[in-house]
Amino acid sequence: MKVALGGTFDPVHDGHRALFDRAFELGDVTVGLTSDELAPKTRNVERYVRPYDERKRALEAELAAFGERYDRTFEVRTLTEPTGIATEPQFDYLVVSPETVDGAERINEIRTERGYDPLSIEVVDHVLADDGEIISSTRIVAGEIDEHGAVTPDREGRGASR
Repeated sequence: MKVALGGTFDPVHDGHRALFDRAFELGDVTVGLTSDELAPKTRNVERYVRPYDERKRALEAELAAFGERYDRTFEVRTLTEPTGIATEPQFDYLVVSPETVDGAERINEIRTERGYDPLSIEVVDHVLADDGEIISSTRIVAGEIDEHGAVTPDREGRGASR
């Protein structure tokens, strides 16, 4: 099976790793990594995003471990539009987080319009930080938590926000 997923992945964290784990369970994986131009448009908040080449190197290092564990191949491709690679005919699955289900359904509409079979959409639940809130790259960059969801010592007891 061929599996697609996409994102900005800056920085990679345990929530992303849950997506990768499910994707590699299903098959060979192609990850669409947002271009430098697209990345700011896909964020719900204003924050710095590292350049594409830096994000790609970090992402490939993460994916290599999953590929080895599952004996699967992977490829990282540039996403220049939100619907990206998943509208191409070769994919069977699309792995998404809960907030991107609407986008996945739109991708299936596009696939149907093009005469392709719809993808099986695999929704992976959020991974929660120690404070019970969702692990997100934005929270990591803000210094609230680390990539594994541990609350940063100076944030403990403050009720960190998303």
